[in-house]
Amino acid sequence: MVVSTPGDSPLFAGASVLCEDGDMTVKLLLLRSNSEHMLFYASEKYPEEDEYRKYITEHGGYWNAYTRRETTIFFFDVNVDNFEEALDRFAQFFIKPLMSQDAVLRETKAVDSEYKNNLLSDGSRIYQLHKHLSSKDHPYHKFSTGSLETLETKPKAKGLDIRLELLKFYENYSANLMHLVVYGKESLDCIQGLVERMFSDIKNTDQRSFKFPSHPFSEEHLQILVKTVPIEEGDHLRISWPITPSIQFYKEGPCHYLSHLIEHEGEGSIFHIIKELGWAMYLEAGETTDSDSNEYSFFSIGIGLTDAGHEHMEDIVGLIFNYLHLLKEDGVHEWIFNELVTIKEMEFHYQDKVDPISYVINTVSTMRLFPPEEWLVGAALPSKYAPQRINMILDQLSPETVRIFWRSKKFEGSMSSAEPWYNTPYSVENVTPAVIQQWIKKAPTGKLHLPKPNIFIPKDLSLKEVHEKVTFPTVLRKSPLSQLWYKPDMLFSTPKVHIIIDFHCPLSSHSPEAVIATELFVDLLVDYLNAYAYDAQIAGLFYEIYVTSAGFQISLGGYNDKMRVLLNAILVQIVNFEVKPNRFSALTEASVKDYQNFNFRQPYSQASYYVSLILKDKNWPAAEKLEALSLLESDFFAKFVPHLLSKTFLECYVQGNIEPSEAKSVVQEIENIIFNAPNSLFKSMSPSEYLTKRVIMLENELKCYYQTEGLNQKNENSSVIQYIQVHQDDAILNIKLQLFALIASQPAFNQLRTVEQLGYMTSLYVRNDYGVLALQVVIQSTVKDPSYLDVRVDEFFKMFESKIYELSDKDFKRNVKSLIDSKLEKCNNLWDQSYFYWGEIMAGTLKFDRATSEVAALRELKKEEFIEFFDQYIKVGAPQRRTLSVQVFGGNHSAEFKKAINEADPPKTYRITDDISGFKRSRPLYSSLKGGPGRITMD
Repeated sequence: MVVSTPGDSPLFAGASVLCEDGDMTVKLLLLRSNSEHMLFYASEKYPEEDEYRKYITEHGGYWNAYTRRETTIFFFDVNVDNFEEALDRFAQFFIKPLMSQDAVLRETKAVDSEYKNNLLSDGSRIYQLHKHLSSKDHPYHKFSTGSLETLETKPKAKGLDIRLELLKFYENYSANLMHLVVYGKESLDCIQGLVERMFSDIKNTDQRSFKFPSHPFSEEHLQILVKTVPIEEGDHLRISWPITPSIQFYKEGPCHYLSHLIEHEGEGSIFHIIKELGWAMYLEAGETTDSDSNEYSFFSIGIGLTDAGHEHMEDIVGLIFNYLHLLKEDGVHEWIFNELVTIKEMEFHYQDKVDPISYVINTVSTMRLFPPEEWLVGAALPSKYAPQRINMILDQLSPETVRIFWRSKKFEGSMSSAEPWYNTPYSVENVTPAVIQQWIKKAPTGKLHLPKPNIFIPKDLSLKEVHEKVTFPTVLRKSPLSQLWYKPDMLFSTPKVHIIIDFHCPLSSHSPEAVIATELFVDLLVDYLNAYAYDAQIAGLFYEIYVTSAGFQISLGGYNDKMRVLLNAILVQIVNFEVKPNRFSALTEASVKDYQNFNFRQPYSQASYYVSLILKDKNWPAAEKLEALSLLESDFFAKFVPHLLSKTFLECYVQGNIEPSEAKSVVQEIENIIFNAPNSLFKSMSPSEYLTKRVIMLENELKCYYQTEGLNQKNENSSVIQYIQVHQDDAILNIKLQLFALIASQPAFNQLRTVEQLGYMTSLYVRNDYGVLALQVVIQSTVKDPSYLDVRVDEFFKMFESKIYELSDKDFKRNVKSLIDSKLEKCNNLWDQSYFYWGEIMAGTLKFDRATSEVAALRELKKEEFIEFFDQYIKVGAPQRRTLSVQVFGGNHSAEFKKAINEADPPKTYRITDDISGFKRSRPLYSSLKGGPGRITMD
């Protein structure tokens, strides 16, 4: 990586140019204070509306923007051959943008749609409530989203033209407040020349950066307890304080030191004590991450409460202040700071390469906060031990400045106020330091203490020598109990390893009771490991244990030096599993709430669930699983676990800095612990017991549709998903479908979202279920019901026929090249590559050279073949078009739902009733691509 930071650039407050040889994609990002929405439409040089977004998408790229408290970030990526033209289009938005009256009106509606999408989002509601309870003359207090009321109704009432106001506001865009990052494969001189040529016309009006040097809270906003009612089930407690932004002391890292101790989960920590008491499910702490201000910041502690924890809120707050007192009394420890420095240095020097667009976003975000020599580091490397800074922040976490936010559905009906933008009910009580002292005195007397030195910090970071070149994963070891796939690291040169163990347990999914018991078994495993394995996560090791459709999997990654220590601890915990009544009760309660919260998901998410429920064989409805969960008793569960594990086959994958002999040794040790330990519950399974993952086959020339009401009728949004099933994994059909999605995605977005204004959330993309590929269109809307949206999707495909038939040879070749370029991009890191290979293994496709074979097929693809594919599978009325339309009717469209379910079915349609299982039984299934245990299916 080569970096240029021309600090004397006349163009911007700062510019950073990054060059990396061999990367297939160029990424660019511009940081700018103020707003984002209107700039992407058109410019004087490129006046065709939506031309920029169309150009980026058609050339294998991605564009977006987002606004934070004080900054707006614009970014895109594009195939490298199209970098210069894309860059010029981007630059023109900041030179001479066009803001037509019609575009302003449409984008105002889009902003309002985004706002309405979040009306029932607890995250948005609580964030705005925090802002609402602040000083009205501080900018932090302001509404953070925008709506039709703020962007049209109120301005019109004041006689204001919103377009003219936008143009006036745009005058604030000044080069001296902008920062630019460019990441590409060209030379630094070349990229810098392009930047200077294309961006030199951006005006520098020498605007002053907006400053508000004070915290947003007056006395009335401190020492408060705010009770509020959430949308979703589950109690939550957040304790926060205004603090001096630690960005001012980034070399000292005071908040990093404190958050490490306060959110620690090992023995002696706050969380360990309240978890063992059955009061909490999680705890997080630290400086608020959404702040990009040098002027003010917050330190917060967030806790997920159980029902029992709700009854002990005061005790929990008292315990937290007891721990803060312990930190003051015990003093700042240099060994803890040095341990964190060691971990941070390892993390920085062995950091995984991320996708370039994420890299430039991170880089540009540091540029206004740090001097040029720190732009690529930011606050990642604290190095100066300064106990006085840590104590300064610790002193600010006091009862005198505390703000406590407590949300629970138990408060329903007792709130006295409502936040104006989201109508969130709340009440405010005073909590004086004297009251906090009373809570401290009655807090639990559990033994609070600081963590011990971390045993998982690696000592050996050397790279293993690779003696034999291995291009793709190979089966290194097979037995009746397990199979090992192995791939040494030959690309990333990092002292890390990735290990995945799939526990194939055929008794895990034969009933709703089995599924939820397996889920609870996994939840309890993670819960039991928490105190011990927390240090491993701090030291750069990660692990996940998660449920699959046929059992559960363990995934471990990070530095290979201490990996086997963590793996052995996990395996021993599985073998010695026992049911602890207090944790069984707490996790069952949490699981019930999670299933109940399915009702509060966004309608598009509910629609996606119904698509999966309809398509996938042996997929139990959420309502049946919730019913089974509510009846689950610990005695049944204790008997189920041995039953679950009595039939097991292990499929293992090992990739990274590990030699073949050690990989074999790891799996042999896994077998020894799992199968050969005294009194082991695990037994081998026969090939006939192997579960397969299969998808129902829809019928040609038939549209199946499923219509249902949204589970939360307070949500005004409705949603439709139109799913067009095409084929089972095949290189030729894969590339044709992917090419169509590439060509159609931006026009679909433009027509359905921008022109017709059907909904803020609109997308078209390829979907893959166990190797069965389909085209999927998703729309969520408050303005139109799902039946209407489904018709408009069909009309889009009809309209788009002419675009396909009139596709020029030049445009066809350009789109093919864009798809080829995207397929030739290399994996960014070990995890990207290993998850790709593992996905092939789990699906049974085993096409490890997928990119190469599909690129070869693309290079041979003729336009006539592509059009024939469209006519055969995608076109409305095509002979092999197989369609499923799932329609979720929100609160705004209850009348339309009643009308829709009583209408006669049109020709060539089939209505799926509530008996989804009956429909699935009536349909044939695609074959499974996955062989049985230990079997390899190569074609």
